[in-house]
Amino acid sequence: MITERSYTVEPWAVRETSLDLDLLAQSESVFALSNGHVGWRGNLDEGEPHGLPGAYLNGVYELHPLPYAEAGYGYPESGQTAINVTNGKVLRLLVDDEPFDLRYGRLVAHERKLDLRRGVLERVCEWTSPAGTTVRVRSTRLVSLTQRAVAAVAYEVEPVGSRARVVIQSELVTNESLPDPNGDPRAARALKSPLEPEEDMAVGPRLRLVHRTRRSGLRVAVAADHRVEGPERTVTSSESNVDVARFTVTSVLEPGQRLRVEKLVAHGWSGARSRPAMSDQVEAALAAADHSGWQGLLDDQRAYLDDFWDVADVEVDGDEEIQQAVRFALFHVLEAGARAEQRAIPAKGLTGSGYDGHAFWDTEMFVLPLLTYTAPGAVSEALRWRQNTLDAARERAAQLGLRGAAFPWRTIEGQEGSAYWPAGTAAFHVNADIADAVVRYVAATGDVAFERETGLELLVETARLWRSLGHHDHAGAFHIDGVTGPDEYSAVCDDNTYTNLMARQNLLTAADAAERHPEQAARLGVDDEETAAWRDAAAAMNIPYNAELGVHEQHAGFTRYQRWDFAGTRADQYPLMLHFPYFDLYRKQVIKQADLVLAMYTCDSFFDEEHIARNFAYYEPLTVRDSSLSACVQAVVAARAGHLRLAYDYTAEAALMDLADLEHNTRDGLHIASLAGTWTALVAGFGGMRRDGDSLRFAPRLPERFSRLAFRLRLRGSCLRVEIGPDKAVYTLLSGPPLTLRHHGEQVTLTTDTPAVRPVPPAPQRPEPQQPPHRVPNAR
Repeated sequence: MITERSYTVEPWAVRETSLDLDLLAQSESVFALSNGHVGWRGNLDEGEPHGLPGAYLNGVYELHPLPYAEAGYGYPESGQTAINVTNGKVLRLLVDDEPFDLRYGRLVAHERKLDLRRGVLERVCEWTSPAGTTVRVRSTRLVSLTQRAVAAVAYEVEPVGSRARVVIQSELVTNESLPDPNGDPRAARALKSPLEPEEDMAVGPRLRLVHRTRRSGLRVAVAADHRVEGPERTVTSSESNVDVARFTVTSVLEPGQRLRVEKLVAHGWSGARSRPAMSDQVEAALAAADHSGWQGLLDDQRAYLDDFWDVADVEVDGDEEIQQAVRFALFHVLEAGARAEQRAIPAKGLTGSGYDGHAFWDTEMFVLPLLTYTAPGAVSEALRWRQNTLDAARERAAQLGLRGAAFPWRTIEGQEGSAYWPAGTAAFHVNADIADAVVRYVAATGDVAFERETGLELLVETARLWRSLGHHDHAGAFHIDGVTGPDEYSAVCDDNTYTNLMARQNLLTAADAAERHPEQAARLGVDDEETAAWRDAAAAMNIPYNAELGVHEQHAGFTRYQRWDFAGTRADQYPLMLHFPYFDLYRKQVIKQADLVLAMYTCDSFFDEEHIARNFAYYEPLTVRDSSLSACVQAVVAARAGHLRLAYDYTAEAALMDLADLEHNTRDGLHIASLAGTWTALVAGFGGMRRDGDSLRFAPRLPERFSRLAFRLRLRGSCLRVEIGPDKAVYTLLSGPPLTLRHHGEQVTLTTDTPAVRPVPPAPQRPEPQQPPHRVPNAR
């Protein structure tokens, strides 16, 4: 656990100025690099010491048995776990025959810097060996955002004060030793050395390894090439065996001389292509990287990020930590999805092995909103991945006796990967979350071709599920029973408000899309009778409400449950699911993460201002935030209800989730959804941004600590800049056709000629809501 600030606060970088070996795993996640296809954890260049080695390819997984005390119909039989693939970032160093290992000798200085503008991880360290030889090492690492298969390292050594004999061993390493992935010994056995060798090659500076997973049958190929700069008499050699390919560089360096190795690494995988085809594929990627060269890769990386920051940057005046954190968040969320290209965006991105590398509903409801308005191409690719998994979702729905598609709660390849059905099978809201992402993307981009070719099918199949899952009662009301909403402390309940409201939107938008694209809808078997049934169900959707309390219920009957004994719960008993049985949690008023409160954000037009305030005041004392997904949502609704100080504290919690390791599990990988939630808390919370049909509306208000908040958005071919001060908001159309938006209900039309300036009204004054004991957010 990080107990004090480990990184300096600066606007465009995350810098570590000393090395704490006890916190290596956490820093490896923070300093991870990815492009959505290839992921390298921020391990030290030399490979050891390490917390968790990690090199990942999005979609590469191994199968393992799922444990059940008692089997049941419909339970998934095997799980999918992302595996550590061939590691190409290793550059071992020997100095006068002694391994460069920071656990020995004396570390004089050590600094690492994640440069958010250039997209590289830089390292400088000075080390004295046990025998007294001192060397300085510099390295720069990148995972290319422009060449999808490529990552690279430049590694440089120089002696300090005296001559040194230096050996650099650049390696490709497969089947590294890892900690057990979970407590199930069968899974541990299945995932030990998951890659079987098929080819190894080392010729001069060129290395290649090809392996295949034992059970999932996926072929992985990794190749590397090298360029060496050093004094005369620098010599090289290479060798390979089934799990290691090595290029060795040997030199004697005088003070002032340097030995530099530039290493380009290409990655590829396939479940269908042959071994020769995979070898050719990575060799071709390597040839393209060689053509660009190290400097070309650096230049392309900077240019890509310059374009991104031009349309995505968020500026915060008044809190330097949050300013740094939101750019750190934007950078890592971009990396998680930039080049995923019809693959999932996992909950940890490609920064660690947490959650087995699975994707959840977090992607559509937390990650894709940010990308929709900053990097929309990544969103269309993520949703095409969902479309590619429709056959598995249809098969799952049929297994459950339902029509349409039942998308999985957690997955890599599209099959359900949850062994716990109350949270997995019953969490049907993922269907509506996917539909919501489709509608949001099309509204923001105007991409009619996507709606016709991809979005419509997703909307139709998800709507079919709701119509078959729910039912009309004798009075005509439509109910969806036996489901689990976002709050996993309330499982298998009736008429979850979030689920019902999101399903209602899903049904209506599916019917609308079918009318816009009648030919494509007909090919999917949609007729007027079916769309009418969707509209009837939406119009009759039951939304539980307690008239006596004047609040909406999280689910039917929730407000009559006994309240959790918060006073009798110690601070060290959180998170509750690790200290109390789910049986007890399920029958009490206690909330793991925003649920009804999330509905007031995603379906805010259903609620008036007074209900938002009353609902928030009721549910806030019940919400314990045992999930990293909660704080950002509570920040948004707190701001809407006028509780700006509380919203600010929640924003900071979301922003610092990983930089301060607030949940003590950053070692497993970053919380990509919470990082995205930092943007949401600022833009949707203090910026008050909501989707309004094909346009946007804003209701900005700043907390006292902020003197200015500015952000940029892409919307229908335009780039919009919003700048908010304590008393006024300025809307500037930087490029593109005119835009119409709303500011606190007033319609505003923008052109590139003149910004629109509007006053910011004061926040309503309401009593501050309470939180459960020990769960009050840290005050800033």
